[in-house]
Amino acid sequence: MKAFCLAFALLLTPFAAQADVGEFPIKADDGTTVANHSVAADIVGRIETLQNIVIAANPTGKVTLYEFYDLNCPYCRKASADIDELVRANRNLRLVLVPFPVLGIPSILAARVEYGVNKIASPEDAYKFHRAVYAGRGTIEDSRAFAAAQAIGLDVVEVRAKASDEAFARIMTEHLRLGDALGIQATPGLVIGGIAIVGYPGKAALAKVIAAVEKCGKAICP
Repeated sequence: MKAFCLAFALLLTPFAAQADVGEFPIKADDGTTVANHSVAADIVGRIETLQNIVIAANPTGKVTLYEFYDLNCPYCRKASADIDELVRANRNLRLVLVPFPVLGIPSILAARVEYGVNKIASPEDAYKFHRAVYAGRGTIEDSRAFAAAQAIGLDVVEVRAKASDEAFARIMTEHLRLGDALGIQATPGLVIGGIAIVGYPGKAALAKVIAAVEKCGKAICP
C-alpha cells in the first residue's frame, strides 16, 4: 500500500515546466504546430527495458513507434484507432505500447487491470484488450477494464490475481520517471525517429512522420 501511495503521489506531481513549441516543423492535421523535441538515443533505448510494455504490432518492423497513453485520454482513444490502421497498412511499423496513467484514480485502476492482462496474455491478446477497452465511451476504470478482458476471452479471476501484484506501483513509477525524462508532458506521447511528439497530431501528420523515418531515419528528412 505504501508503494502504491508513492506511485499515486508521483502521478499527481506536475512535470517540470518546459516550453515545447515544436523543435521541428511538424504540422498537425488542423495546421497547427505540433509540440515536439529531440530525445537522446540512450533515453529512448531505456523504453525497451521497461516492464509492462507490449510490442503490439509488427515486432520485426524497421520503424518503431512508442505510444505513451492513458486509458482515459480521449486523444489517446482517437490515436489508438488511427495507429491501428497505420500498423495494419505498414508492416515496417513496429508499435510498442507504454502505459502512462496520469489522469487520476480511474486511470490507475484500469492500468492495474491492464498490467494483469499483460502478465498472462500474448502480445496479440494484450493488443486486443487495449483496443477493446477503447471501444466504449465514458470513464474507464477497473470494472470496464475487467469487462474488456472477459470480452476477449481472458480468465478474469487470473487477471485479477495478477493485477494485485505489488510490483505494479514500482513499475508504473518507472514508466512515469522515464516519460518525464523524455519530456512527455501530455498524452498521448509518441516517440519515433529520435523525437518525442507531445499530444496527437492526427493520422495524416503521423503518417508523414512515419514515412520520413522509413526514408531517412529521421522525422524530418533533409
